[in-house]
Amino acid sequence: MAKLPEHLTPELWLSQVFASNEAMRGGIVKRQVRDVERLVGRAVFAREVKRRGFQAVENGRHFVIFCNDNPIRMVR
Repeated sequence: MAKLPEHLTPELWLSQVFASNEAMRGGIVKRQVRDVERLVGRAVFAREVKRRGFQAVENGRHFVIFCNDNPIRMVR
């Protein structure tokens, strides 16, 4: 496993994810499950998603974060 840079803290990583242009516009961001687990942990990630009023789903190797509170409907 690669060593993390000294300056990269879980708090900084989360703030960077949610400060992205796409997130700020209420869009969708995607992150690899392994990165979330390695950098912040599932529980911290889930709490932050919920605290912001967002939603996230896990599909395969990715978390898809809906940076809004709009309903999510499965198409198929």
